[in-house]
Amino acid sequence: MRHVIEKMREAYPLSDETVRTLLACVERCRFPKRHQLVEAGRYCRYAYFIERGITRSYWLVNGEEITTSFAGEGSIVFSMDELYYNRISEEYVETLEETEAYRISLDDLRRLFETNIEMANWGRVIHQNEYRRLHRSHKERLTLPAAERYEAFTTQFPEIARRVQLGYIASYLGITQPTLSRLRKK
Repeated sequence: MRHVIEKMREAYPLSDETVRTLLACVERCRFPKRHQLVEAGRYCRYAYFIERGITRSYWLVNGEEITTSFAGEGSIVFSMDELYYNRISEEYVETLEETEAYRISLDDLRRLFETNIEMANWGRVIHQNEYRRLHRSHKERLTLPAAERYEAFTTQFPEIARRVQLGYIASYLGITQPTLSRLRKK
């Protein structure tokens, strides 16, 4: 869980004791490409720390997949509806590559947030950062031309831009795949 711990400590300085407490709660898992970690309409009951691989989150809207986010090495993915509101997820999370992850039950994650101040603060920081990313993404979709949205995406997520299919990136940016193809050729 080396990448995960490094990324967690970049966000918030977790002590060795907190890391040991977390490690006691996780189980290593491997998933093939295109495996559904979270499915809309079903309880998942787990969060996944991504050690190796990339995932994407998406909604189905009128039968069309709309990509909402990507997560790479060191990230955590889960259903916010389930973790915070005890509701079935409205979103899907799938692996885009063969993925090595460490899963933790949502009950254990909630318990750590309630009993370990370092984990609670880490959770707060990652949610602050995610809110900021979502806010910036929303603003860019409303105010920037497609070329500038793509440029901002590649600057913010160079690894994801290099490893993920164009159609998923186009969906995330709110543009068509042919438009994104034209932009990349410039």
